[in-house]
Amino acid sequence: MIGKREFRSFLLSAAVTRAGQALLRSDPPGGRERWERKNHAGRTVELYAGPASALGAAVAAARVRPAAGLAVLAAGVCGAYDDVAGDDRRGFRAHLRALRDGEVTSGAVKLFGISAAGLVAGALMKERPLDKLLAGIVIAGTAHFVNLVDVRPGRAAGAVLALGAPGLLRKGRGSELSAVAMGGAAAVLPDDLGERVMIGDTGAHALGAALGAAVVAGNRRAGLFVHAVAVVAAAVHGDRVSAWAGAVSV
Repeated sequence: MIGKREFRSFLLSAAVTRAGQALLRSDPPGGRERWERKNHAGRTVELYAGPASALGAAVAAARVRPAAGLAVLAAGVCGAYDDVAGDDRRGFRAHLRALRDGEVTSGAVKLFGISAAGLVAGALMKERPLDKLLAGIVIAGTAHFVNLVDVRPGRAAGAVLALGAPGLLRKGRGSELSAVAMGGAAAVLPDDLGERVMIGDTGAHALGAALGAAVVAGNRRAGLFVHAVAVVAAAVHGDRVSAWAGAVSV
């Protein structure tokens, strides 16, 4: 059964997300057209859910662990930059090749920005050097993983709910941060599945960072190592992960 602390974290994340989405929709900065995109099916969807879920998760995570809130906010900001200035290139290899040729893509900014934020948060959340490194990899890698599965409506938010649920069984900060990630995901999932909104890179990376912070807070070195290996493997086989997520029925 979910505890009081977890329930409060879930509720805060969800409430701030819903409030932020309503506020942006009522008075969209730069005009309504700036906040509209075409999804995979050619339907017009709104982008308000991305910044709103990033803000909700960051506020609720900071209440539990300030370092986690920092990582979530940074991941959301980097994702927002990619949403605004991004191109069609996908995968680390494409962006690293462009960087080698002297072009700094939005994907490269996102890669290094989220990685740096993850390492800083990991260093603040753990004490030993190896644990700090593993924690940084887990936070940044989980943010990237959630973005990889954001290929169809509801995939990213659904993944956060499914992967976050086991964390609620733990005690302490890890379970509270799991509730944070799940609260933000639950708040946007109905509209995401209904193809009224998309969370974009902003929301996917932020919710993923919150989920990664929960893993860090709830695990010691062995658990961190297993999760780090998993997210690195997902990054290496990113195209396959995205293809699998797109093929899963919801």
